Amino acid sequence: MSLQLVMKNNLLTLLFLIILTIICFFSCLACGGQFINPFILFADNSISDISNILLEIRFYRLINVVIVGGALASSGLAYQAVLRNPLADPYVLGISGGASIGAALAISTGITIFGSLTLPVFAFSGALIVLSLVLLLAKGAGEEYSVNVILSGVVIGSVCSSVLMFLISVMNMRALHNITWWMLGSFQAQNRMLILICFCIVVPGVVLLFIFGRDANILSFGDEAAFHFGISPKVSALILLGVASLLTAAAVSLAGIIGFIGLIVPHILRKLFGADHRKLFPLSFFAGAIFLMVCDTFARSIIYPTEIPVGVITASLGGPFFLWLINSQKKLSKNKRIKNARS
Repeated sequence: MSLQLVMKNNLLTLLFLIILTIICFFSCLACGGQFINPFILFADNSISDISNILLEIRFYRLINVVIVGGALASSGLAYQAVLRNPLADPYVLGISGGASIGAALAISTGITIFGSLTLPVFAFSGALIVLSLVLLLAKGAGEEYSVNVILSGVVIGSVCSSVLMFLISVMNMRALHNITWWMLGSFQAQNRMLILICFCIVVPGVVLLFIFGRDANILSFGDEAAFHFGISPKVSALILLGVASLLTAAAVSLAGIIGFIGLIVPHILRKLFGADHRKLFPLSFFAGAIFLMVCDTFARSIIYPTEIPVGVITASLGGPFFLWLINSQKKLSKNKRIKNARS
């Protein structure tokens, strides 16, 4: 297949996903406790109450959802490429937990009064600290190192949960209510400046991941392949991991801890479109946005007027998916050992 044809197919796939994202956005805008035609906004300016519901509650909430879903799916794909582990995910690695500690510290100490940028900065600092600890604690080489990274992430994620519980135990009632709901995944768009800041972080971040898509392809084959193709594996890995952690921090700042999006979406895309990260990074942003929009609409509609935290929905889907991936990896390893023994 010629390069021109491949590029054309990639562009058509991306265009299809963009159109699907727009359709899903307007569909979710219409759905909720009651169905509201979103095009009324353009047809009748006199219906102020409906306009208020759509713009103030649903519209900005969905913008929030798109940013978070795209950020988490793209970051999960980057972690899996660099760490060469299909189980890598911001939630599983404990990165979301580290970012949440930073954000919780900013909320509980009241530092967020100094500006909306404070929350993402603290969340990013927490994410980087946890990422550094995970990489330092993981020992071994090859497949052993890949497994140890996940184990280190799970352990540090548990420690982060304990620290969060401590912070919650010493908070006043108002801060306790806000942070508990935020921890479970909340898309209430209370701070539009924060949404704008995170949008300005996430979109350039995904573009940067796309630019380093070739490096991600090479890194997924190991350091030897990276040296052979003339790239520095450490520099490329640090850039990809740093950008992925920044995207995770932005998502946590907006909506708290929402797990498994970075696990589910990249694997589905690989099955459908192959393993080229230059194609997968932009696709993962839009696919993550679609996936989370559907989950959020379900969460706020299924037992209306009560709203289920969207983190509950994603965890109920991600848990079985994670177990299925573990079993798949075991079967692959077993088949590989049998093949090696026969040869």
